[in-house]
Amino acid sequence: MEALCIGLALLGLMYFAYRGWSIILIAPFFAGLAALASMFDILPVYSELYMTRLAEYVKTYYPVFLFGAVFAKLMEKGGLASAIAGKIVDVLGEKRAILAVLMGCGALTYGGLSVFVVAFVMYPFGAVVFKKADIPKRLLPAALWVGIFSFAMVSLPGTPQIQNIIPSSYFQTSTWAAPGIGLFASILFLLIGWGWIGHRAKLLQSRGEGYGEHESDGKKKRHPKINIPWYWAMVPLLMVIVINVILSNPFGWEWGFHWNEDSLAAFVPLKLTLLASHVGKVSAIWSISVALILSSIAAAYIGRKRLKVTDGFLPTVNYAALSSGSAALNVASGYAFGCVITAMPGFAPVTEWLVGIAASFGPLLSAVITTNIMCGITGSASGGLTIALSALGDQWAAMAITAGIPLDVLHRIVAVASVGIDPVPHCGALVTLLAICGLTHNESYFDIAVIMGMKFLVPFLCIIFYMLTGIC
Repeated sequence: MEALCIGLALLGLMYFAYRGWSIILIAPFFAGLAALASMFDILPVYSELYMTRLAEYVKTYYPVFLFGAVFAKLMEKGGLASAIAGKIVDVLGEKRAILAVLMGCGALTYGGLSVFVVAFVMYPFGAVVFKKADIPKRLLPAALWVGIFSFAMVSLPGTPQIQNIIPSSYFQTSTWAAPGIGLFASILFLLIGWGWIGHRAKLLQSRGEGYGEHESDGKKKRHPKINIPWYWAMVPLLMVIVINVILSNPFGWEWGFHWNEDSLAAFVPLKLTLLASHVGKVSAIWSISVALILSSIAAAYIGRKRLKVTDGFLPTVNYAALSSGSAALNVASGYAFGCVITAMPGFAPVTEWLVGIAASFGPLLSAVITTNIMCGITGSASGGLTIALSALGDQWAAMAITAGIPLDVLHRIVAVASVGIDPVPHCGALVTLLAICGLTHNESYFDIAVIMGMKFLVPFLCIIFYMLTGIC
């Protein structure tokens, strides 16, 4: 009966999320359904388990959502993001339309912009270059997905996206963990996306299918013509990367910056329930937060003329701050729901099976399988990742240390695995992306699904790469 309630809760959450219901609203209801046949009462599950886990997530990761949203909005409204995207498209041209979209999305994502902002910014450029090259528009969502939600989000060393930051709070690693494996995974992601979409474009064009006529392409928002030179627009992006490197000091330079190990000592007597046990669990958050704040100041200054004639500085940052709260609560709600599911006695056989995989085949394989399962259930890379790590992160870390596997390797493998099967049909990011492009699941999901199947193999190939070469 417990397993049935858990299954119904999972199916209910996926169905209602797919139908457009806010996960902030429905997650606690289905968490209660999961607990219906367990030893736990519903209201204690909600107030003590669900809300505590939600608070843990918000306390740890909200700074990244807040400062990341402000930075992204300033880059967008200040015209810096479009300047960078336009330059990349101009350089690569229509003959390399697919690569131009992939690289444009990758540059903006790696530079710290919100993935949804990148989608809004890159869509018009992608649509123009695809139309010039007469590539079917229904392939554009797949190109945007690979460029935004794969290599630049989880595998490029130092990427400031939340999916690369989450493992650091569990393993006391930095965003630059295992750069060798990260670069290897990035190449695989890029080749998979570029290769498949290029193949499909040639196949469809040989059948006489071109870009097509689409009503959504005619809806263009006009902006005042204040152009930002692309090289100035790049400065804030480079600042995010450089400042993050300096503050996180991923390579342990003696002359590099080191966070004070006693930074949290003064708070111990206060007996704060969510106080981090060690500075290593929060130093990555501190590093990227400072980098985003300083880079936001630079972005606001460079884009000040554009900001004055559009929405203005204060409305821009206020809107970003408010939207960051909604984004953080969305992910935190999915995380809290997952924590309730994994805490139920009826979920114990699944946990034992996953731990058994780790005991038999090592923590890396268990991490890949578990993370993919959780991300597929939630339709969210960050949500599934946090659920997997909260359930088994400590066991994986202990097993990795015993087996002599650096925690940096575990960090990178888990992050890469989070984008294996996350674009399931009910994935909120996917639904949003299709809406931006003015397309439907029926038109574009086939290619995204094929790419999903191929990139599911990437973390397994990364494990083989590490085992054969020892490179991390």
